[in-house]
Amino acid sequence: MTSREIPVQNSEAPTFWGSDTLAECLRAMKIPYLALNPGASYRGLHDSLVNHLGNQSPQMLLCLHEEVAIAIAQGYAKASGQMMGAVVHSNVGLMHATMAVFNAWCDRMPILMLGATGPWDAARRRPWIDWIHTVSDQGALIRDYTKWDNQPGSIPAAVEALLRGAQIAQTAPRGPVYINLDAALQESRTETLLPIPDPSRYAPPVAPPPAHTDIELAAAWLNKAKHPVILMGRMSRQQTDWNARVALAEKLQAKVVTDLKNAASFPTSHPQHAAPPGYFMHADACAAVKDADVVLMLDWVDPGGAFKQALQGEVCQAKVIQVSLDMHIHRGWSMDMGSLPPSDLFMLCEPDAAIHALLDACQPHPQQQWPEKPALPPMPASDVISLRAVGIALEAKSKNNPLCIARLPLGWHGAYRNFEHPLDYLGADGGGGIGAGPGNAIGVALALRDAGSDRLPVALIGDGDFLMGNTAVWTAVRYEIPVLLIVCNNHSFFNDELHQERVAKERNRPVENKWIGQRMSDPEIDIAKMASAMGATAIGPVRSLKELDRALDQGMEAVRQGQTCIIDVNVAPGYDTNMSGQNSTQSSVHKR
Repeated sequence: MTSREIPVQNSEAPTFWGSDTLAECLRAMKIPYLALNPGASYRGLHDSLVNHLGNQSPQMLLCLHEEVAIAIAQGYAKASGQMMGAVVHSNVGLMHATMAVFNAWCDRMPILMLGATGPWDAARRRPWIDWIHTVSDQGALIRDYTKWDNQPGSIPAAVEALLRGAQIAQTAPRGPVYINLDAALQESRTETLLPIPDPSRYAPPVAPPPAHTDIELAAAWLNKAKHPVILMGRMSRQQTDWNARVALAEKLQAKVVTDLKNAASFPTSHPQHAAPPGYFMHADACAAVKDADVVLMLDWVDPGGAFKQALQGEVCQAKVIQVSLDMHIHRGWSMDMGSLPPSDLFMLCEPDAAIHALLDACQPHPQQQWPEKPALPPMPASDVISLRAVGIALEAKSKNNPLCIARLPLGWHGAYRNFEHPLDYLGADGGGGIGAGPGNAIGVALALRDAGSDRLPVALIGDGDFLMGNTAVWTAVRYEIPVLLIVCNNHSFFNDELHQERVAKERNRPVENKWIGQRMSDPEIDIAKMASAMGATAIGPVRSLKELDRALDQGMEAVRQGQTCIIDVNVAPGYDTNMSGQNSTQSSVHKR
């Protein structure tokens, strides 16, 4: 097996087509990969990538579903901070891709997404097939959750669209863009390759620094604060930015709150980290916000929701400093902007830029004695595998093996594992679109492989998430992308069982029926066989702690040897009763 399909060299005299120029432009833009599911609407571009460029720079990554293609591109951006491309076929491929596009949008990840349509000139359409694959305003399908879309009418216009799209996608707040290429345009013959401007002259702008007067006012409030709290949301993966966050928190002696929706942004073992991160705020995090006199809110997801959780209807008395560019892409269609927070000072800049400026402007606060973090209660003596047991086993196996956790399941308790580095954990899918987990993890693993990272990419995903996105495994195997997927298999869309239990109790109906329409059993799905059929190293089903120990050893060694490995771990349904003191049935609409 080779990780790149190498084309036969063309011995004919060179001829040039519209799509050749577009392929050259993608190479000049340094797009590393195009994850794609093929289709006739972009057969011209496909040919140019293979026979004109030789399938390198960019390299095609064949995917078995369009959602997987977009999910891989999203995961690549999550780990690397860099944009890659994806291609989907016509209206039907775009309709398949829509949920993954929404995930990338909510996750604020840049993707250069290319599409195509049957010839817009009706006289050039083939009977039937080109007609059903041609629609008016194809970009309207995803316009409400992309930053920009375009259907250029000429090859020079298409080159400009690629350059503009890349610029927009990578400008904060980042997100996916979509460029729709007319099939006839791709297949038009040209005398030569058309000129391509230098892409470096169309680079995305650096986000503006915070206003000096804003930093002065924020620093004045923070300097006087007795109980400052920092809510860290979408932050960068750069170690220098991570170090600055820690330095500012220590300088202010501020409590810090993070969550599991976003990537690691602050060491969770730090004495100033207020509470274990979760998808919703822990009771201790809520108490910190409630007691705060100044809250520094850094691009927090659902910023108003944080105050609703913490204050339970009370008016916020603290000074609130909000730092975010996110309002620039809020739309009327999607409510992903969350609840509107109170803000006494709104700084329109990237959060890490504000951190660096505040670090210089703020005065050191007197050192405090921070209490020791409470330990989780001892594990019950049992051979039943719980999520906590998986966490303990993984922690033991990774003492001398740095991991990059690409995904965690919904029932995960933030205290199961500490995050001490920007790549320790890379956050959730963004939009709650189940099925993204495998593709996201493989995109993360691809980025780490290409960067020469010594981190072992691991994703802990639910069985529902795996079953909807499992074909991503074939792509990982085909292109030799080493990754470990641990499927935490409770044979149920268990979160919905909790929702049905709650509804039954409210209506005085039998809770014993909550499993109906939720459980994936009778027959039990053999996840390991599914993975093995796609060429992966497959282990399981794992049903005991002793088997889990051996499986993790085998799986981690397989990934170190460059393999794609899937472990099917049968976990007991249920969430840790020590999660946060909140009602877990309110936790999510995910179906993990």
